[in-house]
Amino acid sequence: MAESTFMLEVVTPESVLLSDEVQFVVVPGLEGEVGVLRGHAPIVAGLKIGVLRYTAKDGVKKHMAVTGGFVEVADNHAIVLAPTAERGEEIDVLRAKESKERAEKRLQQ
Repeated sequence: MAESTFMLEVVTPESVLLSDEVQFVVVPGLEGEVGVLRGHAPIVAGLKIGVLRYTAKDGVKKHMAVTGGFVEVADNHAIVLAPTAERGEEIDVLRAKESKERAEKRLQQ
């Protein structure tokens, strides 16, 4: 399976959230979603707030929230640099809903 994987890193100013071999990743690009497989052409792209989805080397599909940033892909290595990111399984849904409500109230003022 190693021939079909590549390295994915997700880095924030606070930590490296992910550094692992993956089969596939989809990032929320500014112009739409960008899918990356092993052998992808080199790119640098801006990211918007959204969901980064990836398939781990064992075939398990995972996701995380990112708050914009950039992705660089070169030599079978993708690096996502984001101001903040959170693994899907670590997201506190209640906290996220409360944060959304506060933001919507501020927008109405």
